[in-house]
Amino acid sequence: MDTRKRNVDIEVVQSCGTHYNQCHTSVVTNEIQQIIPFTWEQVKEAQHQDEEINNIINDIRNHKKYFIKDNMLMKKACPPVPVIPKGRIRSDIIKIYHDTLANGAHFGRDRTINKIQQRYFWPGIISDIHNFIKSCLLCSQNNPLRQKPPGAFKQIKPPDGIWQLLTMDFHGSITPTTKNGNKYTALSNEKRTNWDEQLPFVTFNYNTTIHRTTNQIPFELIYGRKPILPFDQQQPLVTLSQDPEHKTKLNQHLSVLTEQPKATILEQQRKYREHYDRYRTNPIYKINDIILVKTLNKRNKFDIIYEGPFKITQQLGKTKFIVEHIKKHTLVRQVTIDVIIPLCERKRMD
Repeated sequence: MDTRKRNVDIEVVQSCGTHYNQCHTSVVTNEIQQIIPFTWEQVKEAQHQDEEINNIINDIRNHKKYFIKDNMLMKKACPPVPVIPKGRIRSDIIKIYHDTLANGAHFGRDRTINKIQQRYFWPGIISDIHNFIKSCLLCSQNNPLRQKPPGAFKQIKPPDGIWQLLTMDFHGSITPTTKNGNKYTALSNEKRTNWDEQLPFVTFNYNTTIHRTTNQIPFELIYGRKPILPFDQQQPLVTLSQDPEHKTKLNQHLSVLTEQPKATILEQQRKYREHYDRYRTNPIYKINDIILVKTLNKRNKFDIIYEGPFKITQQLGKTKFIVEHIKKHTLVRQVTIDVIIPLCERKRMD
């Protein structure tokens, strides 16, 4: 991880300590996130101004998890830690032990929680730290996501018969369109030069082989009989018997064959969806959401993974958006849902 990139805007003004009567770190960033130094006397004063903490102090006998030392409310722990009142001190503490080089260096949620819990306490401390780190721009830009790409499985209704549903892969719509007005592209990777010769054999083998999804052979679904392959042993003479009900029987047989794959397809889709959706998010974005966009052309491993922040200005579909950079308004992109991540909003702690 590029610590130079992460901390280029941070200046440490004072060293940080946890002993009583010491002044804490002051940090200034370009994002107007100045940390104001505080003393234990100021913490004591803020405790008495906090209604919730003041109620505990006045009824300390009925609060077995707390005790008072040097006129300061402490939380029983190993070692005991002061209770931090609501207000800016809480956010300053998290900034100190997460953002600054000497105390945190953006080392992630668990390590930051451990450092702060060894020194301070307030109700909801873990939730506040989690939100702070989740909303950290530098962490979001540099930390890789160890999870599946977003998007739940979209089930397609099985067709009622053969040749009733045709599908193909394509990319689009593309903004802006081409000079000829085209906005969709079909992609193929063609390295062979004799596809016209090979394709009939590929198609024949595809249609005469059982499919996992339907558990049926396409050839049999169309013609109502098993396929005969070139190497199969056959009788030298073929006898055709006349049956006036052959057409009715064939239609009945094909109807049965058609119904069986529908049930099989539904069961296969259920199994695939269960596996596909496991541990996968299905985010929903809307206009004006703040997001980061995956860096497409990284020059080295220390480059940021996600660029931004961007704001969604237009939604082209369920998975396509037009985004605009927050600061560089001329930087506009069309992106898909698989290359963007949300930038969490930082909540206030006062």
